[in-house]
Amino acid sequence: MKAYIIDITKCNGCYNCQLACKDEHVGNDWTPYAKPQPDTGQFWTKVEDLVRGTVPKVKVNYMHHMCQHCEEAPCITACKSKAIYKRDDGAVIIDPEKCSGQRNCLDACPYGVIYFNEDLNLAQKCTFCAHLLDNGWKEPRCVDACPTGALTFGDEKDLKDLISQAEILHSEFKTKPGYTTLACPGSFVAGAVYDPSEDKCIKDAMVTLLDSKTGEKYTALTDSFGDFWLKNVKLGTYSLKVEKKGYLPKEIKSISTEKDVNLGDIELSKKA
Repeated sequence: MKAYIIDITKCNGCYNCQLACKDEHVGNDWTPYAKPQPDTGQFWTKVEDLVRGTVPKVKVNYMHHMCQHCEEAPCITACKSKAIYKRDDGAVIIDPEKCSGQRNCLDACPYGVIYFNEDLNLAQKCTFCAHLLDNGWKEPRCVDACPTGALTFGDEKDLKDLISQAEILHSEFKTKPGYTTLACPGSFVAGAVYDPSEDKCIKDAMVTLLDSKTGEKYTALTDSFGDFWLKNVKLGTYSLKVEKKGYLPKEIKSISTEKDVNLGDIELSKKA
């Protein structure tokens, strides 16, 4: 069985994988794996910008959307024409010669990654570039085109260490997807600390984020601009304390990390 892993922390949003997929499949007939992908409207590998936070505390991650090649693929059972099957290497394929255009698979896919080609009257999606794998390639075009090493493809047994660190997105779908996401970003809590009496940023203030229920704690020192970033914070409700010698400590309570948090400018008052 093959495995596909995406390390979001290494993806810089170059879109090479998306372009390589287009280059490989648009205008090319790879029957019995797939008919040509249309020029527009379909992205069998799609990169989506995930803008997080609020100005000026903003981060961007790049999420990847493609067929999950599920172990228990609902599209297979939904297809009344028996056109969808799972290969021994784990790739889920829609046979373009058997597809009758009933679209049941589109509704059955919980990830929304199956497209319908109106001109050819058939469903289409990522094939793991099965035509290349069957001709000696070690990986799909998207993986081959990735310049940062964010995409990894190979035998499941050889990638078990990476897989053990990865997170299955949408595990609630219970389809046992064939690819996982490594280092899916947690929330961040950010802000800036300053002295209003002198109208200046405060450097090297200690910022502590604490979940009193679990004891989970994150710390950071402010930089020359008074900024701090607490990254990859787990889901929870926290209190934040800012401390600096010569200043009264400041505490902010009930900070939820369901979303990224920009606390804005935080004032510290000098001790009398």
